[in-house]
Amino acid sequence: MKYAIQSKGDDRSNETRDKIIRCFEGYQIEYDDVNPDIVITVGGDGTLLHAFHQYLNTLQKIAFVGVHTGHLGFYADWRTTEIEELVYKIVHDPLRIVRYPLLEVVIKYHNGKPDERYLALNECTVKSEVGSVVMDIKIKDDLFETFRGDGLCISTPSGSTAYNKSLTGAIIHPSIEAIQLAEMASINNRVYRTIGSPLVMPKEHVLKLYPLKNSKYHISIDHIFLVHNDVKSIHCRVAPEKIQFARIRSFPFWNRVRDSFIGKKKDI
Repeated sequence: MKYAIQSKGDDRSNETRDKIIRCFEGYQIEYDDVNPDIVITVGGDGTLLHAFHQYLNTLQKIAFVGVHTGHLGFYADWRTTEIEELVYKIVHDPLRIVRYPLLEVVIKYHNGKPDERYLALNECTVKSEVGSVVMDIKIKDDLFETFRGDGLCISTPSGSTAYNKSLTGAIIHPSIEAIQLAEMASINNRVYRTIGSPLVMPKEHVLKLYPLKNSKYHISIDHIFLVHNDVKSIHCRVAPEKIQFARIRSFPFWNRVRDSFIGKKKDI
């Protein structure tokens, strides 16, 4: 087994990273940040997002584990006080792998420019540099609505607890292979109408966005922000790839949701 570590970069995270390395050295486990079998992130969910994009080309070979040095995250569930236990279990216990669906985003352009393909762990957002976003939304090539508003957010199930939730989107269990579309401040009056509710689509459905006005579009892929010109369409679907997590101990998803947004369970 070979491992790599990605740290948030603050003092506490770097100290934790160094402690993990010392623990692995005691077991003579090789450190390899080029071709690791397991990637340990130290920091928070943002640190794991960075690691995910760093290892996009080898996702099928890598399992991720998160250690949080701040607040409990959805991807980082081990504490700094549990490092020895974590390393011991990685070395001695069979790893149980869980796989979460990802979002594929393909941007198509006018003028023969090649398509660009991206993968998102959390979400893709689309906003206009100037004015409102005006787009035809097609599902399975059928026109669903013409959207006018601040923007659109297309999220994965694991990303449904992130930006999507602030847009009143549904929280979806990450075992469900689906994507979700949520609107940002849609315009609804006697002239313009949108559904005004989040839409959840299964993996067989492709969501296509067609801009109806020329504009520069701000398109985010997780934490990566891009500016695109001459966008012809944006195609979104459940990606064929998945991210793998090493589930070393049980931490049910709904417990994470409760602890993050409601508070830890109280004894009655």
